[in-house]
Amino acid sequence: MTHIRLSERLDRQLRIPGWRQELLSQARVGVVGEADLLTALVVAGAAALGLNRLTVLAPGLEPRLLEAARRLNPDFSLAHLEGWCTHPAMARIFAGCQVLVDLSRYGLATKILMEEGRRTGMPLVRALVTGPERALEGRFLTCLPGRETQELAAVLPDFSFPRPAPEDAALALVLAGLVLEEVKNRLMSRRPPAPLAALPAGHPAPGAEGPLLIIGAGALGNVVALGLVWSGLNRLVVMDPDTIETTNLNRQILFYEAVGERKALTLAKRLQELYGARAEGRVESFTEATDLTPYAAVFDCVDNFETRVLLSEACRAQGKILVSGGAGVEAGQVVVYHPAEGGPTPAELLGLEAIVSGRAQEEARRTREACVYQPDPAVIMTNLIIGGLMVRAGRQALAGLPTAPVFYEQGRLAA
Repeated sequence: MTHIRLSERLDRQLRIPGWRQELLSQARVGVVGEADLLTALVVAGAAALGLNRLTVLAPGLEPRLLEAARRLNPDFSLAHLEGWCTHPAMARIFAGCQVLVDLSRYGLATKILMEEGRRTGMPLVRALVTGPERALEGRFLTCLPGRETQELAAVLPDFSFPRPAPEDAALALVLAGLVLEEVKNRLMSRRPPAPLAALPAGHPAPGAEGPLLIIGAGALGNVVALGLVWSGLNRLVVMDPDTIETTNLNRQILFYEAVGERKALTLAKRLQELYGARAEGRVESFTEATDLTPYAAVFDCVDNFETRVLLSEACRAQGKILVSGGAGVEAGQVVVYHPAEGGPTPAELLGLEAIVSGRAQEEARRTREACVYQPDPAVIMTNLIIGGLMVRAGRQALAGLPTAPVFYEQGRLAA
């Protein structure tokens, strides 16, 4: 990959004020994990982000996401040692790393990594999915040298030997995003560590009476589609009129080697090939004439407010569940409309009509001044977090359970 092509692929995050990509590209990050979705998502997300030098100790890595990571970023260098961290000497493989990430499920590994962090001064970013099967919870914490004993009981596992890890697609996505955000912040020395986070998994995936419609096959669309398929909801229709651009690749992890192809068709094809999903891609835009009758729920993954207003109006008029997500560089939100509950639509709750009106006036001004369009900055972490929260909210809504809005900003979640 040439320097120019690399700059194009990372263009959307290079636009972020104060962003220092060289600190990410040149850093070494150590990861101890499991053969689970969370570990694989952290690795794939790191490749998309341009964290090019990973040392991973884990019994296995999900091969499809690993292949996506390598093909997405040819500069990605991964040293993978298969096994568990069971002896202090094994931590020496992380010599020269700037950050350690602990995704393990047994206490011995965490104790070894905490001691390695204390000995070397490395930050230790900790995340895990824990709890009984019907009440899973995601937990996240950063341990810095000198504060290793704070809140540790909340993130230490309750056993000391390897065993099968519980899986939850929504939690894996959210935690992967939080981990990568914290690794970036530690490498760039930006803001204090994120506070302890604990997020219940919510309702497992129920059966759906019809296929699920995903509007928008970009960054959020990639994440939501993966989360739904991993949750067992694999009857999907993906709608998007756009083609894949090089600058999409820093956060749209299933679009490796597909620049110039149609987003909707490529996403559906990759879901079919990799996970056997019953996915269909449609190269079209959502309009007032779009019929929502066949669908059990609609997932709003678009990046423009005009379409989101149309979606809110259409779902209310046609009595459809709408899970609406929006993701910026360091903030985002998930809002659900359920026809059985009534209440405001996402567009009404977020005041999108007024924003659209103001945008129309601004666009007219830009047209008069012949301004050149510049894409907004964007990065993978927030899309992983918001996409995971959308999957979680969608499962709740399909089960007929209430779903309060969730807002995310700079490592913090608030309902």
